[in-house]
Amino acid sequence: MVELTLYGVDGSPPVRAVKLTLAALNLPYKYTQVNVLGREQLSPAFLEKNPQHTVPTLEDGGNFIWDSHAIMAYLVTKYASSDDLYPKDPLQRAVVDQRLHFESGVVFASALRSITKLVLFLNQTVVAQTQIDAIVEAYDFVEKFLQNHDYIAGNSLTIADFSLISSITSLVAYIDIDQAKYTKLTSWIKKLEKLPYYEEANGKGAAFFVSMIKGKPFTVAK
Repeated sequence: MVELTLYGVDGSPPVRAVKLTLAALNLPYKYTQVNVLGREQLSPAFLEKNPQHTVPTLEDGGNFIWDSHAIMAYLVTKYASSDDLYPKDPLQRAVVDQRLHFESGVVFASALRSITKLVLFLNQTVVAQTQIDAIVEAYDFVEKFLQNHDYIAGNSLTIADFSLISSITSLVAYIDIDQAKYTKLTSWIKKLEKLPYYEEANGKGAAFFVSMIKGKPFTVAK
């Protein structure tokens, strides 16, 4: 019997990416909220699970795994009946891995986390134009990745889609996606929104994140 526990925060894009993977695999799990603002992740009990004190953290049979990409790959490798979500073919997997690294290094770290730290946690009311430019650049790259494909890493759904959709639907808190300019990106988002588990796994959390940012008005430095 599968006994999984996911430790996370509803608004977190990486947590939502893992939720999408769990839902796609139809895996039952217990979800435990971590009070990050209350610094619960720094408690001895949590540090014993994950010394990096990050979410998401997955518990599986007394073993703990953190980093959303590592968790998603682990879940597919261990529990999926096929390799569709994380192909074993070397070239296909390399493309998926590249998109995952792009999400963590460019979209999440450079575009999303840096501006969110200033607006949400440091309560800054003015952000640099370069931070807005980083979001636009992320949109531009994803649009290019989708030029000849239905999904982010090819013509089938993979964990790379789950990873990127969670971050992209968070970036809209800062800059709306121009549907006329980003036709492929817009179509891709709408395609994923049709997944039967999308709203519960990502939609609600993304809306929560956006509402938090909208409650912190800011301007762009000129």
